[in-house]
Amino acid sequence: MVCLLIFSLDLATKSYLIGWDEFRKNKWLLGYTVVITVSMIDWVLSVSMVCDERLRVRRLFRPFFLLQNSSLMKKTLKCIKRTLPEIASVILLLALHLCLFTMLGMLLFVKTEDPSKNREWESHFRGLPNSLTSLLVLLTTANNPDVMIPAYSMNRAYFIFFMLFSVIGTYCLMNLLTAIIYNQFRGYLLMSVQTSIIRRRLGIRAAFEVLNCRREQPNGEKSHCRIFNEFICKLWCKISIWSITKHPPLPEYHSPVFQTLQRAFSHYALTVIGNAVALANVICICVSSTLTSKSTTERDNFYMEIINLLFILYYLCEMSAKLFAFGWKGYFSYRNNVFDGLLTVLLLCLQISMFVFYKRHDVISLWELVRMINMLIVFRLLRIIPDIKLMALVASTLMDLVKNLRAFAGILVVVYYVFAVIGIWLFEGAIKPPPILSNSTMENITTNFSVICGTYEQLEYWPNNFDDFAAAIILLYDVMIVNNWQAFIEAYSRYTTEWSKIYFVGWWLVSSVMWVNLFVALILENFIYKWDRSHSCSVIDVERIRYETSVQLMFKGQIQEPTEEELLCQLHQHPHLHLDQEPNQSLLAQPRP
Repeated sequence: MVCLLIFSLDLATKSYLIGWDEFRKNKWLLGYTVVITVSMIDWVLSVSMVCDERLRVRRLFRPFFLLQNSSLMKKTLKCIKRTLPEIASVILLLALHLCLFTMLGMLLFVKTEDPSKNREWESHFRGLPNSLTSLLVLLTTANNPDVMIPAYSMNRAYFIFFMLFSVIGTYCLMNLLTAIIYNQFRGYLLMSVQTSIIRRRLGIRAAFEVLNCRREQPNGEKSHCRIFNEFICKLWCKISIWSITKHPPLPEYHSPVFQTLQRAFSHYALTVIGNAVALANVICICVSSTLTSKSTTERDNFYMEIINLLFILYYLCEMSAKLFAFGWKGYFSYRNNVFDGLLTVLLLCLQISMFVFYKRHDVISLWELVRMINMLIVFRLLRIIPDIKLMALVASTLMDLVKNLRAFAGILVVVYYVFAVIGIWLFEGAIKPPPILSNSTMENITTNFSVICGTYEQLEYWPNNFDDFAAAIILLYDVMIVNNWQAFIEAYSRYTTEWSKIYFVGWWLVSSVMWVNLFVALILENFIYKWDRSHSCSVIDVERIRYETSVQLMFKGQIQEPTEEELLCQLHQHPHLHLDQEPNQSLLAQPRP
């Protein structure tokens, strides 16, 4: 209720600031009002029922509060809305392809008088729902080649049917869907970013127009608006300078010996040697882990401890040498040095702990400490990424996806949340594990419990259910991966009803068909942009390019910046800004920031 009251206050503030006329035109604010009203009514009903009701409608509306507060998420939703007609056309073609081959399959694999020739019909083409489900799963290659083995064992010519279905559906139509989503979504996203850039430039220009509307005071003193305007201009220039990452100069040493050591320790060869040592350390860990994996009694030995100690001493010497060469400010200005230094300190602390708690198994065993050190050393191998150009490009692309595609991830969270809540409503408690699984361990399962091979029960998928929210999220993720997702469809259709397939097929269309393709399209756009920019750059330049990539800069080459005259013309036509009719010529003469 406290959250709903805060949202109500937010809605009241926004409606008061923009006015009633603008409020009626804003669909998001109208939806905000409806959602808060419905949530309030549903909350009152819950309280009147002492919170014993199972169905709470307001749970489905909670993601709306996340969407309406993010302009980029709204923009992404508009892009998806504009892309849906093209997606629907390909999905309809895909459905036609599925229905056509389903009818052909039902005509090919019919029930005969010979039971030995009915295996394909009994398993996959018994009826229309069963046939549609089998071929739909084959479209995702999850049940290949299981779906064709009975017919293929009887006659190898049946392979042509399944091969044609997969080639046309999986390799042609599905990839065509990816191409259409990439083209349409990118085109509309470019248009949306262009509009956003114009609005941003217009807003900044309007702010400067308002701040310059007051001239100097009669006594020659500057007005508060004028002072604030100058402060904003200086701040804008400083932010532009700060956005360019620079490394501080190297410390100056007067001793010739120190100068020679500084040149040696700051040379790129030291980094190459460090990468080779890290690789050798990982190889030693692999060999030692293989030798000690045969018996748990051989784990507590000194071999790995001595090897790790030698490597950690080298890492410590390397960090000290770089601190001497670059200084502490220069050392920490590089991300790689921060990463290496943090891991070196952690490794040193664990090594000291190993000597302190050695043979004190009541605190922590030697093997546990060695395992923790090994894991950190394996992570240290990631230091080689920035030194390989293509690997650095791919890694920076992944980092940009995490940084710049938050809106996309936010909408994905919303979709997961909605489907998880609906799944809990529909299937909570539908599948119960056998009592023997809940009262004893898996080793005590008796032979009386027999199941069909490949089913939900035989694969022991009992933790994958809709009994709670976390389990529902994991099950939806498993279905999105489409590996063995036919086991979930078949199980819930047996335990509930055949109509449950609509839920799983709908989730597959939303997550695997549309959302994964959208994600692939955005990855392609981001990577192609960075590849074009860094194709002729060195490894050092790739790190600089990482700071220059954003959602807007992905389309920097196609975006057209508005001219000063266009901005002033739109400002004077704005219904809520009452500026002078004549443009400020002094401002037009000033250089653009």
